[in-house]
Amino acid sequence: MESAPVGEEGTTPGEQTIQTTVALDGTSTVIAEARHLAAGFLTRVQADHGLPVSRRAMDLTQLVVSELVTNALKYAPGPLLLDLRIAGDTVEVVVWDSDPVLPIARAADAGRVGQHGLEIVIAVAQGFEAQREPVGKRITARLALLDDPAGAVTGRRPF
Repeated sequence: MESAPVGEEGTTPGEQTIQTTVALDGTSTVIAEARHLAAGFLTRVQADHGLPVSRRAMDLTQLVVSELVTNALKYAPGPLLLDLRIAGDTVEVVVWDSDPVLPIARAADAGRVGQHGLEIVIAVAQGFEAQREPVGKRITARLALLDDPAGAVTGRRPF
């Protein structure tokens, strides 16, 4: 298990940017490490910056980190980058890996065992995007920091 913090930024005048990026090696132990890093990041967001983070946001962020890092380890050789940042009232979870093939959510199949990670991420996220990079790809999921007072599960407004 080897991780290397790439950087953590604080606030800038007029716009608050809170971000941390960590390089993770390609071993399976990084899944738990990544979840721990996400929890620590959101705890610092609360303690150091006074931003509210719901228990649900903490849990969902760790779940999304776990699913995205697991997929990166499964489908891409080598190291990966985990970037966590606060953007307004959301936390963005960004995972970069070396495989340029973009993920595709599979059709729902109650009989399928496993391979539901991307479906779960898309279901709980306010936003999701996958982009090819000059090397590999970048997957971004956005999650609400607070529970939606209207009761929508993902923070999206019901139709």
